[in-house]
Order: sequence, then structure tokens, then C-alpha cells
Amino acid sequence: MKKWIQKWDLSFVYKIFLVTLDVIFINVSSFMALWLRFNLTFQEIPPEYAESIRELVLVNTVVTVVIFACFRLYNSLWRYASVKELVYVMGSCVLSVLFNMMAFYLTYRPIYRSYFILYPATLFLLTCLSRFSYRLLRLLYRGNMHGRHMRYTMIVGAGEACNVVMKELELSLELDAKICCIIDDNPRKHGTYIHGVKVVGGRDAIVTNAKRYGITEIIVAIPSISKKEQQEILEICQQVPNCELKVMPGIYQFVNGEAAVSRLRHVEIEDLLGREPIEIITEKIGRYVSDKVVLVTGGGGSIGSELCRQIAANGVRQLIIFDIYENNAYDIQQELKSKYPNLNLVVLIGSVRNGRKVNHVFAKYRPDIVYHAAAHKHVPLMEDSPNEAIKNNVFGTYKTALAADRFGVKKFVLISTDKAVNPTNIMGASKRICEMVIQTFANHSKTEYVAVRFGNVLGSNGSVIPYFGNRLRRAARCWSLIRTSYVTL
Repeated sequence: MKKWIQKWDLSFVYKIFLVTLDVIFINVSSFMALWLRFNLTFQEIPPEYAESIRELVLVNTVVTVVIFACFRLYNSLWRYASVKELVYVMGSCVLSVLFNMMAFYLTYRPIYRSYFILYPATLFLLTCLSRFSYRLLRLLYRGNMHGRHMRYTMIVGAGEACNVVMKELELSLELDAKICCIIDDNPRKHGTYIHGVKVVGGRDAIVTNAKRYGITEIIVAIPSISKKEQQEILEICQQVPNCELKVMPGIYQFVNGEAAVSRLRHVEIEDLLGREPIEIITEKIGRYVSDKVVLVTGGGGSIGSELCRQIAANGVRQLIIFDIYENNAYDIQQELKSKYPNLNLVVLIGSVRNGRKVNHVFAKYRPDIVYHAAAHKHVPLMEDSPNEAIKNNVFGTYKTALAADRFGVKKFVLISTDKAVNPTNIMGASKRICEMVIQTFANHSKTEYVAVRFGNVLGSNGSVIPYFGNRLRRAARCWSLIRTSYVTL
């Protein structure tokens, strides 16, 4: 309550301040119109003209303030003022001078005709000064506020998204960036200026101008661009050393509140994919697992957890997650409980090596479909511990497949790997044996056994891209520390 009162007080004081300024400016404008008309000399002003203005000054002030209030000149946030607010100021001044014309002529008070031009012009300029001076002072302040860690920014794309970014950078104190140049492939825009910043050329000029201006940050502000074109631009931007890349989200994300310019995201893995992401047809998945009991072994892993998410979203009767690693199992359990509170979810801790445990799970829950994703997958680690790879991957798959046959599972899906093709390492060889195991079961069982091979899953735990990403982030932090230390010295 106290904070609300304080905010109300500040707002009220601000409005009173603006009204006071306007009262002063209205009267100053009236007498300044006389002063300008008569050669900037008060002695030359005819007394009857000065008396006419003096007699109407009170009424003119009250009416003009009311007009200003009707045009919301006391309720606008002037730090975000745009052309619309400028039109409001202009309309207010026009109505004010129309009132003056009626007042003077209806009361037969003498006044020179040029007053009706000089008065509104002066009032318009003084009102704009009071409203837009904040923007001017802020612009001047931002020019001197940057510290030693200021980012020299290049924006790629001279469209509406660029305009949004530049306005936000101009208004925000959090974004300590100086926009040095803009890049756009449209040759008609080359040499033009946006908010005082020059469009220096197309994408072929990125590297040259980055060196010229000492660019430390590049913002790709083309939300509508295709993944292929975005990848081409990012590949060029990556040629700039010691430069941070950011990509502007789609405009729809600003509309629904998912994003803001102050949270421009860094370049993600998907931006480097070079194609549009594959859309999953969830209707087929839904018909397949709907009203089924589904068991996912290794359900806490990268692939297993995503399988659980897709299955949970499609009307499964019961979902059983079986994993040896309790932390991963707990994470996916909490996520699914939060997102699907009515889901019949069972999370069990255990190893597929343990035949008794596996048989007990199958006997108790009688799954219709089994997704077998439990496996050791890290190639270098399996080279050092080949016996563990065989025990977990091969014997674990055998015991799970045997239980599926014994308890009448309708379908058994093995999550395999492309490394099982002409394997050159222990992990790949173990997964190839797993495929051979289920092929054997498929020839002698009523259960349908199938295998699917995954390549390097983008962004999965232990995959190469997150590894390189972490290394690059560590290198960037080290470089930042070195550069800061150098500047300090």
C-alpha cells in the first residue's frame, strides 16, 4: 500500500509539473508572439494589442490546459514518445489557436492577424521542448555513459526488426552497446541512415566493417529469414574474431511476451543446422500409444526422456519409466507431473542387467509397448571399459527382450545407433550385437521386434556440439578476463 501511494504521489507530482510548465508556456507564447511581430522590442508593441492578450490570458490558459488534457498530454509516457504524440501536440496547438480566433473576434478585441500563426508555432515548439527534452538528454547521456566494457555492435538487417533493436538500445540503460554500422543485402539501402547509423553494405561487407569499427557484437535482426540464409550469414559472422553473435527472435515472440530485445538470444545449435527442423506428426504417435501401457527403459536419458514427453502428450494409459540413474529419472518425473497432472506415471529405479527386476516389472505392469533406450553410449569411455559395454548393452538388451517375449508384449523397439553400421569401436559393436539379438527374437516370437538407428542427436548429453559449445564459452570467458586485466593495467 505504501509503495502504491509513493508511485501515485510521483505520478501526481509529475502531472502537476507538466501543467505548471504548460501554464508558463501558454502565457509566454502569447506575449512572445507580440514580441516577435514587433521587431523583438517590447516598446514597439501597441498597448491595445497587449491589453487584448492580457484580458484573455486567464481564459486562454484554462481552455488550452483542458485541450492538452483531452489529448492525453499529461498521461503519455514521454520516454517512449513517437510521431503519434507529436501529432497530439500539434492538434492541441491548433485547437488552442482556433479558440483564440473565436475569442478575439467574438469579443471584438483588436489583434494583428500574424498572431494566429506566431502563437501556435511558439506554443508548439515550447511544448515539444518540455515533452521531448527527456529523449534529447537521454541521447546525450548515453553518448557519455559507456564504460570500458562497452560493446561495439553491428546489426545485420535494415528492416523493422533493426528499428526495434535500435530503439530499445537507445532507451535501455541495461544494454551497454554502441551501434556502429548496419548491414543489409538490399543495394537501395546502402549509404542510407537509420537513427543516425549508416547502412554500410551487404553481407560481403561484414568482415571488412567489423575490422574497421572494432566490432565485438553482431546482432542478426532478420526474424523472417530462412534457416539456410541464416546459416550463411552466421558462417560469415563467425569469421570475425572475438565477436559475440546474437539472433533476434521472431516478431510474434515480442507480441506474446516470450521475448524482449533486452534478452536477445545467443546463436543456438538449431541456427547452425542449415535446414528447417523436422516437424513430428503427433497424430500418428497419438493413435499408436493411445490407451496403451508403455515402458521406456533408460527413460531419464536424452532420447528416453524425449520419448517420454511425446508419449505422455498422447493419451497413454500408463507410462512406466525405468532407469538406473535416479537424478535423471527424478527430473523427468517432476517435469511430467507438472505438465500432465492426470498422467498415470510410474518411475522405477533399476538396471536392465538385473533379470529378476526386469521380469518383476513386466509381470506387474504388463506393458503393451517397450522402448528400450537403456544403454552405455559414450564411445571413448566404452573403449576403456569394454566389459561394461557388453554387460549393459548386450546382456541388458537380451534380458529385456526375453521378458518382452515371455510376458506377451505387442511391440519392442530398440533404440540403436548409426555406429552399429560396420562398427569400428566397442560401443558400436555392442549395439550391433543388440540388433542381432532382437532380430533373432523377431524370428521366433509373437512380439514384434524393431530397431531404429539414431545419428548424433543434436544437443543430447555428451554429444559433440554441447562439448564444443562449453569449450568455446570457457575460452570466451578467459579472453574476457585477460582483456579486462590488460585494460586495468
